[in-house]
Amino acid sequence: MNKELLLALEMIEKEKNISKAVLLEAIENSLLTACKNHFGKADNIKVNINPDTCDFAVYAEKEVVETVEDPLTQICVEEAKLKNPRYLPGDIVPIAIPSKEFGRIATQNAKNVILQKIREEERKVLYNDYYSKEKDITTGIVQKNLGRNISINLGKLDAILNESEQVRGEVLRQNEHVKVYILEVKDTSKGPRVSVSRTHPDLVKRLFESEVAEVKDGTVEIKAIAREAGSRTKIAVWSNDINVDPVGACVGINGARVNAVVNELRGEKIDIINWDDNAAYLIENALSPAKVICVVADEEEREALVIVPDYQLSLAIGKEGQNARLAARLTGYKIDIKSETQAKEQGLFEELGIEYQEDMVDYHYQEDEDFQEEEYDSEGEGFQEETYSQEDLNVQEEAFDYEQEIQEEEDSQEIAKEESYQEETETFQE
Repeated sequence: MNKELLLALEMIEKEKNISKAVLLEAIENSLLTACKNHFGKADNIKVNINPDTCDFAVYAEKEVVETVEDPLTQICVEEAKLKNPRYLPGDIVPIAIPSKEFGRIATQNAKNVILQKIREEERKVLYNDYYSKEKDITTGIVQKNLGRNISINLGKLDAILNESEQVRGEVLRQNEHVKVYILEVKDTSKGPRVSVSRTHPDLVKRLFESEVAEVKDGTVEIKAIAREAGSRTKIAVWSNDINVDPVGACVGINGARVNAVVNELRGEKIDIINWDDNAAYLIENALSPAKVICVVADEEEREALVIVPDYQLSLAIGKEGQNARLAARLTGYKIDIKSETQAKEQGLFEELGIEYQEDMVDYHYQEDEDFQEEEYDSEGEGFQEETYSQEDLNVQEEAFDYEQEIQEEEDSQEIAKEESYQEETETFQE
């Protein structure tokens, strides 16, 4: 048994994940190459290797002839009969070739063949390993900047995070651990080349799969994703189990699940909405948190008209149009948003056959500053509104009345105590 060769093959198989059969094939090819370099040709050279013991033998198959013309491929009858008296002209005799007799150059070439085969197999194993992870996420360590690109170490090789796949404004520091989405794996002469991304929408999907068990097992499906990396993402979810709330499953207890994804995305805001096969309901959900009066969707033209209350127009459109833009990407519809006043002025309610009334919406708006607070941003690019429904106002009014009753009761008790004290004082003086 060739113990040294067996241990060496087992070590390479374990460290580099290259099968022993491939390594034995490389050794066989290297011996054939050595024979060709030593003898000038190796057409009749055979190599036998025992995969269990790693014992190997190299021999040349020579034809028995009366007169030898080529000593490399032929053997005379007399010499063949010395090996076995039964050999006759035309028979094939295996002649052992001691590999120790190979010259230095032949041995070096054989060594290079083995090393080249190991490098090729190592690249192939790496390629297959990362190709199986394509379109998935993995954790990498930031290495260094390559111009405007960034090198990310994925464990066994370095991937490239191109400038176009980086989140604008995100700073990745050296030796920092980050989640990246594997875009593409190419097999090149220098080894696998892996491209990764931090902006791809599927990065969010894969992060939810890793955080939400219901998404991973298919109970909850992520039907659509619209993302503006580094700023905001909208995802539409659907449950295959009526007992499972898809939005609640993705949010988690006290927002634990969605917060884990948000933290990984460095604070990127995520809106989770319910998917609906009805395009109008889906568009209404997609424009959340804005309230909608009505939605008219044209499935053939993939266009939709949305009417919102006047005070919800800026919220529906969003800062720099982001909310409407993401809703359009999420639903696949071109969305035209009109305010309530614009719709009335253009006669859209009559045109659409909608019997519009002022109280048709389930919320009430007043311009009084006691009921509405507007926060304008410093650059004047839009505002956020905090509004109160009539139901909220009624609750507040009841709470105020209740507090007033309690206060009156406490005041009457204080007055009674004071009168009692005065009576006791007068009695004592008498």
